[in-house]
Amino acid sequence: MYNMRLNSIVLFAASAMAQCALKRTDTISVTGSAPGFAYGVTGGGDATPVYPTNTSHLIDLLGSDEPQVIIVDRTYDFIGTEGTTKGTICKSWGSFEDGCQAIIDTGSGCGDTGSESYEWDTAGVTGIYVHSNKTIIGVGSEGVLLGKGLRMVDVSNIIVQNIMITDLNPKLVWGGDAFTLSGTSRIWIDHVTTQYTGRVHYSFGREPSSLITISNSFINGATNFSTSCDGQTYWGLELVGNDDQITFSNNYIYRTSGRSPALSGSTLFHAVNSVWENNNGHAIEGTDNGQGLFEGCVFNNVSQIVVDGFVGQLFSSSGGTANKACYDYLGRDCVGNIQVNDGSSFTKADTGFFSNFTGLNIASPSAASAAQTSVPTNAGNTLQNGLS
Repeated sequence: MYNMRLNSIVLFAASAMAQCALKRTDTISVTGSAPGFAYGVTGGGDATPVYPTNTSHLIDLLGSDEPQVIIVDRTYDFIGTEGTTKGTICKSWGSFEDGCQAIIDTGSGCGDTGSESYEWDTAGVTGIYVHSNKTIIGVGSEGVLLGKGLRMVDVSNIIVQNIMITDLNPKLVWGGDAFTLSGTSRIWIDHVTTQYTGRVHYSFGREPSSLITISNSFINGATNFSTSCDGQTYWGLELVGNDDQITFSNNYIYRTSGRSPALSGSTLFHAVNSVWENNNGHAIEGTDNGQGLFEGCVFNNVSQIVVDGFVGQLFSSSGGTANKACYDYLGRDCVGNIQVNDGSSFTKADTGFFSNFTGLNIASPSAASAAQTSVPTNAGNTLQNGLS
């Protein structure tokens, strides 16, 4: 009798757990689909959602060879999980007390600037390796990676949606990047907040990354430590890949003083309905053959939209006949941008790179006036999926 009762209790508990798991599976799923270049990405597809129990479990799931749908419903705190590293830092821009970042000496020395011994968190320096065919979904505002970013190298078919990545040794350049991509394809990053990074929010390596979309995301450059010592990060988007293809849709870029983006290496960058706001330095810089088409975007209180001496190709219009330039390659007129309280105009009209859009899925922007009000409110990990 006792064994029968015990078996009944076990079966009841198992049934209850199964019902609970089924309920969670049914309520957490990817919201929407990728606009622009990454259209059609499936990530982990219909794999059964899994809930990592701790940081080690999360790393194992992201690094597995099987398709995974990974639900991030808590803060995964990586600070201290890999110990600390002792080394030398260079005080190239000033002191911590003055709000300045230092830079980790990676072997070149500090030259004529001051230096000191310092200890930083090891986990933040290198992101978690993410293998192909993964979906990562944060629940409401609960999904946070604290002290470690994500690293995608030679992989494809990945969705990251509705998480926050924060606190990557923010005092130190080379302290950590939120996202690193190199040699990737079909990656969709959506509704993600990145903040308090040691270096770049989005870093693209030299190997080409094709069919990438970053959408509805918040690059929060407000920080206590920066190279400009003014509470604004200098490291927004470092795009140095050869033939990268990046759709940048409905994103909010706030308080960055440079490299937002740095267009280099022949990157094809299509910015639609994104908002740049409160930038004391410059937004766009680059070298080589960087290519940027900006449509339906807003530049609000940006001191210098394009750095002096930019050598790549850019197209931006505020209206008029220039808007017809997109028709032959995008099948529609270009959509104009809005500038508010800016220190420089942005009316570049290079069209020589438009042929590179041939065969790609092209995002369709709304009027810039709509982005001006909606994007700052909705960008970042703002989805209320799975919350009652």
